[in-house]
Amino acid sequence: MQEFLLSYKHEMIATAITFGVLLILKFITDKTIRKIGRISDIVEARTLLITKYASILLTLLGFGVISFIWGVNFRDVGLVFSSVFAVIGVALFASWSILSNITAGVILFFSFPFKIGDRIKILDKDIESEEPFLIEDIRAFHVSLRKSNGELLVYPNNLMMQKAITLIYTYEETPDGSEET
Repeated sequence: MQEFLLSYKHEMIATAITFGVLLILKFITDKTIRKIGRISDIVEARTLLITKYASILLTLLGFGVISFIWGVNFRDVGLVFSSVFAVIGVALFASWSILSNITAGVILFFSFPFKIGDRIKILDKDIESEEPFLIEDIRAFHVSLRKSNGELLVYPNNLMMQKAITLIYTYEETPDGSEET
């Protein structure tokens, strides 16, 4: 055991430093995302979802760095990953809209000018309604929009980024422009 510790001392120190840096980055990332969510008045569930995405990305980055530290033969690992990614690539190509909706959901978190409770009108020729929609919920894949008659429209996030949207009034205002209490 002593021989193992002496021969891999540098790798173990580098691994410990990597874990420390990753924990600090995760802490800073979580705080930043929560602060952006609080400043932008974004629902806590959306903030937690984006925090989870960032955590997964940092974990994958950590695995890559630790593999590099321990000198993993990338040719062997590359063969395994290329096989796995070929299968995943086919699956993602078959359902590319899911990936684009998740990406759009992350982008909408940071730059979406509308919030839950706002009334909007989507300028889309496929939507026959002239009536504004109430934003009920914003999720990873879609936005839930409700008409005043109770009809629910589940609209994909990638289309929210592609179509023109008009803000009728915010959740803080009523249709006549007065402040809501």
